Amino acid sequence: MRLEQIETFPELKDGKCREMQAFDDHIVRTALWPATTPTPRGTICLLQGRAEYIEKYYEVVSELRAKGFAVATFDWRGQGGSDRLLENPRKGHIGRFSDYGRDLEQFLHEQVLPDCPRPFFALAHSMGALILLNQLPRLRTIFDRAALSAPLVQLATDRRKILGKRVSQITIRRLTGLARLLMMGQKFALGVDKRSVTGSWSFDTNPLTSDGPRYDRNRLFLEAYPEKGIAGPTFQWVHEACKAMSNLQSSDFQSAVHTPTLMMPVGFDQIVSSKATAILAQTMRCGHAITIAGSRHEILMEKNIYREQFWAAFDAFIPGSKDD
Repeated sequence: MRLEQIETFPELKDGKCREMQAFDDHIVRTALWPATTPTPRGTICLLQGRAEYIEKYYEVVSELRAKGFAVATFDWRGQGGSDRLLENPRKGHIGRFSDYGRDLEQFLHEQVLPDCPRPFFALAHSMGALILLNQLPRLRTIFDRAALSAPLVQLATDRRKILGKRVSQITIRRLTGLARLLMMGQKFALGVDKRSVTGSWSFDTNPLTSDGPRYDRNRLFLEAYPEKGIAGPTFQWVHEACKAMSNLQSSDFQSAVHTPTLMMPVGFDQIVSSKATAILAQTMRCGHAITIAGSRHEILMEKNIYREQFWAAFDAFIPGSKDD
């Protein structure tokens, strides 16, 4: 396994690309970068969203290292440079959402804790934030703080449609559960992109970013390395994601989270519900929320005017030591 490069990406030659053999023998691609300063401020564990890949975050890795942090990251099973779970490599699939969490814990214990400087912080986007949130009660002794970019707390209204009609997330969960019972769990969910790994949107219609150069950069990478991309999710993935989101509403879960957590929803998110994120931040004892007004879903792939707001909040929230 290796890290790929295209001309428009920052060069990060000193990153170490590794393999991690997961509990069920699937291979997960990981990467570690040292800090660029002689006295590191700690390590950021960078957790990507659905259908993403390590290389997409080269710019973010460069920025974090410039702030004095080491960076540790990996591709979730079933996407990026990690093993696919089905014969069709374009399907976004998962057996159980807890499998993601097991991979995260293994990565932390096998590669981050022994090889990276303390203290440890998490920066997670969308699906990565959902996975992290569900694991935080178990990771309270590892992460000092967590910053979440547009976390997948609840699907946006426009994502909850069947045959053009809006439905509740509970209905989505029940219908995808029925699909599993009918042995359709490994089939693409209704209405998702089944072919394109670069997305079915043009730049003008995409819900992810309003920044043309960054959008084109990521599109060109997947055109050069289509094996790093995936298309839409399966019924099973949607069902498991809905279960994981539902768990966040549990009072038992919320009372078990002790890690200070900053959630950064955006003002123009067509993928996840920013309102639900703000509510969750209010109900969690250690939760806080700052909305990045005007940004689309992928804050870190957005125009600089939005990214600067994100980094200002991040810098104020995540210190390099417990004494800051």
